[in-house]
Amino acid sequence: MNSKKQIAIIGLGYVGLPLAIEFAKKYQVIGFDTNESRVAELNQLKDRTNEANLEDLQAVLDGSELGLTLSANLADLAACSIYIVTVPTPIDHLKRPDLQPLIAASKMLGIVLKAGDIVIYESTVYPGCTEEDCVPVLEKISGLKYNIDFFCGYSPERINPGDKINTLTKIKKVTSGSTPVIATEIDELYASIIIAGTHLAPSIKVAEASKAIENAQRDVNISFVNELALIFDRMDIDTADVLAAAATKWNFLNYKPGLVGGHCIGVDPYYLAHKSEALGYKPEVILSGRRVNDNMGMFVANKVIKMLVAKDKVINGAKALILGFAFKENCPDTRNTRVIDIYKELKAFSMDVDVYDPWANTDEVKAEYGIEMINDGQFKHYDAVILAVAHQQFLDIDYSSIKEKGTLIFDTKSFIDRNLVDARL
Repeated sequence: MNSKKQIAIIGLGYVGLPLAIEFAKKYQVIGFDTNESRVAELNQLKDRTNEANLEDLQAVLDGSELGLTLSANLADLAACSIYIVTVPTPIDHLKRPDLQPLIAASKMLGIVLKAGDIVIYESTVYPGCTEEDCVPVLEKISGLKYNIDFFCGYSPERINPGDKINTLTKIKKVTSGSTPVIATEIDELYASIIIAGTHLAPSIKVAEASKAIENAQRDVNISFVNELALIFDRMDIDTADVLAAAATKWNFLNYKPGLVGGHCIGVDPYYLAHKSEALGYKPEVILSGRRVNDNMGMFVANKVIKMLVAKDKVINGAKALILGFAFKENCPDTRNTRVIDIYKELKAFSMDVDVYDPWANTDEVKAEYGIEMINDGQFKHYDAVILAVAHQQFLDIDYSSIKEKGTLIFDTKSFIDRNLVDARL
């Protein structure tokens, strides 16, 4: 790849920022985000996602011929020839794909698109979305013709928020392009920064499908052990003990039960299901797995309430503390967190519920979920404490003294000493 080529990364979140930094080590890169405050923060070396290596960020921002320029000004993208779109692809309240951010980004790029340019999508979508939904928008706004004047590619993101071991360059990258020549060019582009190597898929649709099934497969596997947890709860058997015994067989897949949220696993199966249903086939396994996983928060809350009732506690006005609100451990990302399901169910029973998470951004949680989190670990007396996320800091809590006060402790992650808890998944 020609290092003189200028690359634009559209969206500077959990996916776009690490990508922009890595590309900026070898190319001229414009990191673009419509959120001006996000751009300003990053220029001051402040990253609320905690995904960026700040030393690397500073190094590429200080670059001269190569390096990274951060901007919220569309005009700054005009000189670029490769555009990589990393905007979110959520679901709406009916659990249908919400393509608004993706379409908005495509409309914006259509304004600056020139002959010979390449647009690569990394956002997780259903098979066919790039060419059936995004390309027509690019053509309409730009007035250019697909695969004649401009080209497209798809390379699904594989960022694992909070993971400092399996980082961007260490995860093999699937690539694809709209023509064989463009596919090779895109593959070489990513190969220039991905240490783990690349896999060139035969078509954009194949690459899109590969991402969709990665997360759907994991979702189904977790739903199986979640269903086991529901069954074993009725049998008064500890699920963790069963899994430990089963895992002694070499080919047993040792998944753990728990809440399944986040921007990928809790969302992507609905994209695959949506496309499948549009083609006349209703997926049974994928959707049944989703139903099981979507109900785990309600199960935890109701289990806590039943255990409090068994202790002769008055539920109306009882006090509960939820430890953790991010969708996973040691990460500030609260997108599609299923901890909210526990919170809402407890509140529905008129309980007084506090939430504490040392990782999650207090203002973002307030704006998105309407929850005013407590801001320190100096807890008052609670009737129940629910460990919802396995943040490392939660190992430092003195659960013995909490339990001595008669507090019920529910560990959804089987994270702390089992002798300190009243129940766990």
